[in-house]
Amino acid sequence: MATPPTPVERLLLLADQYVQHNDMLDRLLRSGSQAEPDTDVASAQRLAYATRTAIKTILDERLFESHELSDTVVRLQQLAFLSGASTEHPLPTARMLTSLAPEATVGCADRLAGEIRRRRWNTTDAPVHQVSPTQRTALWEIACGNVVATSSLGRQYVHCRDARVLIGTLRSLEANDLVERVPQSASPAFVGGPLQDRVRLTSAGTTALASALCLPPAAGSPPATTPPTPVSTRTATRSR
Repeated sequence: MATPPTPVERLLLLADQYVQHNDMLDRLLRSGSQAEPDTDVASAQRLAYATRTAIKTILDERLFESHELSDTVVRLQQLAFLSGASTEHPLPTARMLTSLAPEATVGCADRLAGEIRRRRWNTTDAPVHQVSPTQRTALWEIACGNVVATSSLGRQYVHCRDARVLIGTLRSLEANDLVERVPQSASPAFVGGPLQDRVRLTSAGTTALASALCLPPAAGSPPATTPPTPVSTRTATRSR
């Protein structure tokens, strides 16, 4: 029997649902067609339900009260409300209402992991997948929906919104079955351009990132609750 996801893993899975939902809305907006039958509405309703379920899972953990935990729950309640409200608006507005949801959900996962670390500070459990700081940053960006891949003239490119993710890092994560590409599922890099490949966490990748968030930072490392520092608005890395 499969082990149920931890609360942190559940939030990372929720972030992925938001990424997929936003990608679907982008494709609908690009094609100018309407979802049949109301696929976008059904997807938003599922997201609202999944977000409320995630909140219940967190509350069931009975963690010590703190401002961070309260803020996490409130932020998730806001996301659930926005998801539900998006069903009452046209596609462009619906897309705007959930545009920041993936990154906000990953941030909630990070804060929740911090609360778990503080409550269970003496844990010695080793993560199932050891990841380097560079891989952790890449997994974070991928969970936020910030990474896509493209090919041109036989070369592969990685496009990132915030922290830089190298093609070599992406390939190493793929080799370890931590991430996967979904062909032609993400919006184009430019108007009229081809759809790009969305890079997503696999089940193993979700577990790896959740484990990295829940472990204390290594000596000399920045706090795990600090997200990667953006280095550019958008970067592209070419394979060599």
